[in-house]
Amino acid sequence: MTAVFDRIWVWRERRACDVRRGISLGYVPTMGALHEGHLSLVERSRAENDRTLVSIFVNPTQFDDPADLDAYPRTIERDLALLDAAGVDFVLLPRAEEMYADGFRYRVSETERSTTLEGVHRPGHFDGVLTVVLKLLNIAAAERAYFGEKDWQQLNLVRGMADAFFLPTTIVACPTVRESTGLALSSRNARLTPPDRERAATLHRVLRSAATPDDAIDQLTDAGFAVDYVDDRDGRRLAAVRLRGVRLIDNVALPGAP
Repeated sequence: MTAVFDRIWVWRERRACDVRRGISLGYVPTMGALHEGHLSLVERSRAENDRTLVSIFVNPTQFDDPADLDAYPRTIERDLALLDAAGVDFVLLPRAEEMYADGFRYRVSETERSTTLEGVHRPGHFDGVLTVVLKLLNIAAAERAYFGEKDWQQLNLVRGMADAFFLPTTIVACPTVRESTGLALSSRNARLTPPDRERAATLHRVLRSAATPDDAIDQLTDAGFAVDYVDDRDGRRLAAVRLRGVRLIDNVALPGAP
């Protein structure tokens, strides 16, 4: 049965006992509203570690739009049942007042790669992401932490931060999990109507087939998306769009990319 912790100090005492016993830990940070993509990270962690910890924390500092924070789906009872069925050993439910006892006066800012793509369209977003991830990695004290490739820019920024601050936790990238239509699984998909969910799959198809980013932008605009960006860099084609107020991101490997 999954053990649930809602106090950071209680979890840290438990983890310290396991460290002394040489028990390895894999960690999956989430904001809840769990889906098969999250569970694939759990499966990878369970295969590579003695124990697995999942945290659920809707991080307020990474939302540039208060309405988006309010609309973010919260399904804690369902999430806990899924994690228990998946064989997760520990769940951490930190509280905002404990995570941000300093009022977010201390934060992590990256000055180059965080200023493009998502950073342009969501000011301050990555300050919130990197700050909370640094806190959570320190709290978890895991050997490995698992992140999905759907959030490609975030994944690479987290890796860079872990290297820059000599964190002992290895950042493990896991492939994006998709619906049969190609739509990348995301907690935000729950806000799409069934017809819009079908239309949302167009994003993945266009990213794979368009000759250039400009061609992709034209096709997505014609399909009814509001396009924030489509850009090719580092061997990937990355995009963010909005469909009836729901923001979707995705990326695919470019042909010939390693």
